[in-house]
Amino acid sequence: MLRVPVLSPKGKPLMPTKPSRARRWIKEGKAIKRFNNLGQFYVQLLVEPLNSKTQPISCGLDPGKHFSGVAIQSAKFTLFTAHLELPFKKVRERMDNRRMMRRGRRGRRINRKLPFHLRAHRQKRFNNRKQGKLPPSIRANRQLESRVVQELCKVFPVTDIYFEYVKADLDLTSGRKGAKSGKGFSAVMVGQKWMLKQLAKLGNVHTISGWQTSNLRKHLRLEKSKNKSEQTASSHAVDGIALACYQFLEYKSHHSLNNHGRSWQGNVTITPCQFMVIKRPPISRRQLHLMLPSKGGKRRKYGGTITRHGIRKGDFVKAKKAGKVFYGWCSGDTAKQVSVSDFNWKRLGQFTASKVVLLQRSTGLIGKQEADFVGATAC
Repeated sequence: MLRVPVLSPKGKPLMPTKPSRARRWIKEGKAIKRFNNLGQFYVQLLVEPLNSKTQPISCGLDPGKHFSGVAIQSAKFTLFTAHLELPFKKVRERMDNRRMMRRGRRGRRINRKLPFHLRAHRQKRFNNRKQGKLPPSIRANRQLESRVVQELCKVFPVTDIYFEYVKADLDLTSGRKGAKSGKGFSAVMVGQKWMLKQLAKLGNVHTISGWQTSNLRKHLRLEKSKNKSEQTASSHAVDGIALACYQFLEYKSHHSLNNHGRSWQGNVTITPCQFMVIKRPPISRRQLHLMLPSKGGKRRKYGGTITRHGIRKGDFVKAKKAGKVFYGWCSGDTAKQVSVSDFNWKRLGQFTASKVVLLQRSTGLIGKQEADFVGATAC
């Protein structure tokens, strides 16, 4: 049931193939194996294919505040699912810390012994309260979702993208928004129009409401977990599958001699597929100095991606220690050692720099493939 993405010799996405056929192509020298920036395996043909026609393939994106779900679906196969861990909380904490450090530097610069009108207060250069830009935490969320969809469109011939559009309804009884939840605002709503412009560059974009996604998910008999932070396909990826299935199903009215009504019409098959958990590497950006000084009032440098051994933080590496081999991402260094961490950014150990081999440069994304599949259903 699993399918492997296929690219033409010129890099054009073709219809995915069976793993057995991909292995045979590699063995016969007709294709080479590759990995994209998500760590997803695919093959690229070395000879021109006999048929380069493609079928409709859709991408479903269920955006969230802390987690998002993505799925790639064709009429007969579910091709890919993913659970995205968004950087909203981490970016917000770092922006708060940056604000505190800036205020501290300005406070230390001002000579408070002088009269107020003689102090070195920097005047504002412009009215920074009337900008139309997105908040950094929201922008980071939308950029991660956009980046993942872009990488998937490079290996799958995606024709349509279905995006769940969040909209607050007006409660006429109370005169306020958000009749169902009691809230008139959600962080998920911010940046939706910007996101739709980015997705429009990749394919035909369709917006679907949340209640429509829920109805189709129930029709497809896909169970959703109540634990939203759970790294399984049933937490958010199922909504991505339901959104992608809108390409092949439609809720139409039907009439007959005995009855009439509305029902789902069309055919789609949900099959087991690859499931990944994707996020950004939690690397601290380069700061001017630490927030708290050490003895003597000195502040050492903090953050950044550069190490002293030619390996950058976020690079995927292979390390050896005591006869064992470890695979992970570079997370730090000392004078003679390199720190290697796993997907959850827990340190696997510190290894001698000469025993650490670079496998792939940092792409700004790290992914972990899970052995979790959605049950096959046909409608």
